[in-house]
Formats: sequence, structure tokens, C-alpha cells
Amino acid sequence: MNNFSIYVIPFCTGVLLLLGFSVLKYWRWIKRFDKLQQAIIRKNIWSWKFLPAIWEAFREGLLHWRIAKKNWLLGYMHRSLAFGWFLLIVVGFVQALLAFPDGHPFWMAIFYNYFVHEDNLLVFPDAPLFADIMDALLLYVLSGLALAVFKKLWSRPLGMKRTTRHTPLDRVTKFALWCIFPLRLLSETATSAIYHNGGFLIQWLGNGMAGIGIADPYFEYICWLLYSIALGTFFALMPFSRYMHIFTEIFLIYFRQLGVRDNADQKSGYTMFELNACSRCGICIDGCPINKELDITNIQGVYLLQSIRNHDWRKRQVSIAENCLMCDRCVADCPVNIDLNVMRRHVRIQNKRPIDTSGNYSYLDTVQPFNAIGRVAYFGGCMSHLTPGTTEAMERIFQAAGQKYWYMDRDRSICCGRPLLQQGFTTQANELRRKNTELIVNSGATMLITSCPICYRSFKEEYHLPIPVFHHTEYIDYLLTAGRIKLRKSDRRVAYHDPCELGRGCGIYDEPRRILDATSTLLKTKDEREHSRCCGFNLGNTTLDTEEQRKIRNAALENLRQPNPDVIATACPACKKAFTRAEEFPVEDVAEIVAENLIS
Repeated sequence: MNNFSIYVIPFCTGVLLLLGFSVLKYWRWIKRFDKLQQAIIRKNIWSWKFLPAIWEAFREGLLHWRIAKKNWLLGYMHRSLAFGWFLLIVVGFVQALLAFPDGHPFWMAIFYNYFVHEDNLLVFPDAPLFADIMDALLLYVLSGLALAVFKKLWSRPLGMKRTTRHTPLDRVTKFALWCIFPLRLLSETATSAIYHNGGFLIQWLGNGMAGIGIADPYFEYICWLLYSIALGTFFALMPFSRYMHIFTEIFLIYFRQLGVRDNADQKSGYTMFELNACSRCGICIDGCPINKELDITNIQGVYLLQSIRNHDWRKRQVSIAENCLMCDRCVADCPVNIDLNVMRRHVRIQNKRPIDTSGNYSYLDTVQPFNAIGRVAYFGGCMSHLTPGTTEAMERIFQAAGQKYWYMDRDRSICCGRPLLQQGFTTQANELRRKNTELIVNSGATMLITSCPICYRSFKEEYHLPIPVFHHTEYIDYLLTAGRIKLRKSDRRVAYHDPCELGRGCGIYDEPRRILDATSTLLKTKDEREHSRCCGFNLGNTTLDTEEQRKIRNAALENLRQPNPDVIATACPACKKAFTRAEEFPVEDVAEIVAENLIS
């Protein structure tokens, strides 16, 4: 039985190029991991953490579970292409192994029907069953391909208003991918028309082809050659296209499960894995408030990663990175869990480096710590000073709970540094963090409580303090649970707005709701929790003008007004200020609602 034909050369060449370029790229990226990332990998590489990594890689790399949660039809499309092709390869290799127990070249499984012409019953006992399974799997993959073509023409039924605009290279690679499975069907049908092999589908199509007089070995050879060229082209271009995500996502999941995180200040090897794990699916586009309310469709995360990967710094990279609210909506929507805001920060840092100088906050050295031993430290934050009702409410709550506290920024406010960090001023942000850390550590305070989600996230993620850090909603929830404060329940109907930094940024959704449930009737809104709309006036974007910010804010307000509440509640002073500017409608912080309903 012949096991070689010259037409397998394009396929083999593509496989070798894929392996060569992939190994080279991955090795270069791994060498760029910083010292902390390398230490984490060395510590955990042989730990039990590889088990959840395997499960997540299977669930997301093949089954696309997160995408299916967004839209089951979109999930089916991705799953059938990924998992279906994977099963075709696995079952094909088992089929070839059973047919050639003494060994066979690796391409035999891919071109099995061309090389095995005998009646299925004569190859090995279960050959007819395997042939039928392979036909069923090919149908499964083709159904996903049909949906992909349909999505290209009309994406709304698959849950996407907009799809990604791809580069010319990505389009060529996608065309090669889309040709693979129809050409496989055609090739196997052409062989079946001559030799009557194959499963239920291929035999039926082959008989039909033979019935109309197409049973030509030359035509068969051309079909298999085109199939091989399509495979080889796709594999050869994969390392340079968006389809590099197919393997890269598996590595990213593994590193993430080991505990590796991106360097917040500069690119590392891990950054390269994140960049190339993006499939350019475009799911991040629809939820972006700049897209939804302003119809600006070229600055979303998918285009940021595309611009970084293609090194188009002078063209669009900076403008894309700067025009973002940093609201984490794209991060919440990303099926690969890529931290897109860190990527934006990398670009902003590089752009701001010439003016990010040290020594700007030398006056901070004159600020001395307070002796707060046995007390909690309370940090209101810059924006809270612009909405003093929140900080006043927190002082009343501390008094009601009998809690001694140190209001560390009552008289001289020191920014937490996160707004500067978000804009790319890392040196200046580091100065502020250094001084705040010194004050908190030297004070002897037992915990830190803040009312600003921006400050809260900074203290939690960037400071590495030796004491616990709480947002005031977490702390109030603790006081209620411990019975240290008691509340009356009013008859007011409240709609709660999830602040971006507190909700999507830190995962705090339940604590504010439990508090509001104890004080009022909490209403459900259409877009809440991870789908909450940004207030538009956060500190992440310096590109949008005031009118554009208002449009985003008004959309958030419209969502909150839909259930007809008596008051809108939030847990962020920036959001509160944005909403109160809009109109005469009651807007209160959760802390204010609690203070109003304290039972003394």
C-alpha cells in the first residue's frame, strides 16, 4: 500500500514552518519574562496547579465556554470549529494507527481516505464505524464553518452588532482556513467516487459524483493537492496572524494558573503571550461605552492589541491607547481574560516617559504620620472631598459602631497615585505610593478603609500593604453582620449603580446590595454587575470632550431610571458627582443611605 504522494509536501512544509516559528517565538517570549515571573514559574511549575490549567485550556480553548455564555450560537460556531477539528485529528490518528499497526508517516491520518482504497471491512474490524465517525465530525466542523460565513455577512443573530476589521494577512489566513474543510469533503468525495470508500456521508456523495460521470483520478489528485495547499498555507501563516492564539492561549492559561501576572509598568514575555492569545473575535467591541454611545468603533481592545502586535506606533497605537475610559468592560467581556487595560497602560507609559520625571512631590516629605495604634485608617480620596456627604456619612458610621479611626487625608489630601498610573506617569505615581505607604505603615493602624473605588483598587493591587484594605461597602457589610450597627428599613425604592473600578475591577457586587436590601427596596436594572454602564466621567480618559462624556453618563442614568426608583445609589464619589451634575435627581452614596437609617 503506497503511503506517499508528492501532494503531501505543501502540508508537511506548513507543519514544519509552524513548528519552527512557534518554538522560536515562544522561546524568545519566555526568555523575556521578568525575574518575578520566572521565580513564580520555577516555584509552581511542578505543582498541582497544572490540573486546573488543563481543565481551563480544554474548556476555553476547545469548548469556548465563556463565548457560549454570551451567545450559545456564537459559542457553537467556535466550539464546532475548534473541538470538531481537534476530534478529527485525534480520531484520524487512532484510525490510522489501527489500519497501520506497524507504523505510518504522520500525514497518513490527514490523508487517510486517499491512501486506504480497500473496502472498509477489509482494513480492520471497526473501520466502518471509524469512517462514519469521521464523516459525522466533518459535518460538525462544516456546520460551524457555515455559521462563520453567515456571521461575516450578518453577525447580529450570533450576538455581535459589530465584528473586527482584520488585516490583509489575517484575511488570507482565514480564507485558507475556510477552504480546508470544504476541500477535504470534496477530496474524500472524489476518492469515494473511484474506490467507493468512506463513511455514510462520503460514500453517498461519492456515489452521486460517480453517477454524473466524475470519477477521474486526475480530478481526485487536484482536489487532494488543493486540500494540502490550504492546510500548508494556513499552518505557515498561523504564527504571523491572529490564529496564533490557538496554541498561545493554552500557554497563557497555564502561566496564569501558576500565578504569573503581567508587569504593570513595562512589557514582558508574559505580555507577548497575552498579545498573541487574542483571537480578534471582536466581542470586546459591542460592550464598550465609547462604541455604544459615541459610535467610535476603532479604539477597542481588539484594535489596541492588533496595533501593538503590528508595531504601528506612529499610525494609531497612541491614539487608540489614550481614547479609553479604562472602565474594564472589555476586560469583563474578553473570553480569554486578557488584561487589556494593562496593555493600554504600557503604551501610555511609553508615550509619557519624557515628561514622567521624579521630584514633583517633594513637599510630601513634610507630612508626618499620625499615631493610629489600635485604630483603623480612613482614606476618603480626592474625589470624596468633592462629594463630602460620603466622608461625613462614614464618620457618623464609625461613631455609631464605636470605632476609633484616623482620617488620614482630612486636612492634607495625598492622591493614591492610580489616576497618574492610568495615564502612564509611573514615576510620579510611585512617589505618591511611597509616601502613603510610609504614613500608613508608621501609623500603626490595623486596617485601611477607603470610600473611593479608584483608591481602593490602588491600595489593594499596587501598594502591598501589611494590613487589610476594605472599601467602605465591605466594611459596612462587616459591621452589619457583626451587629455593631443597626439599621431601619425605609420604604424608598433604590437603583444601584455598580462603579467600574469597584465592580468589574475588584469584583465587589454583593456587599453594596446586601446593605441596600437592609435599608430600602433594591430594584433590578437591565445593565448591572459586570454589565454596568460607565458614568463617563472617570479619570481614565483625557481624550473625550465634555459633551461626549455626557452622552455616556446619560446612557448610564437612563438605565438606572428605567425601574423608576426614588433614589439612585452608588459607591463611588466620581460616579455620584457625574450623576448629580446631570439633573435634579436624588443620588446618594451607599454610606449616606446607611447614615440616614442608623438606629442609635
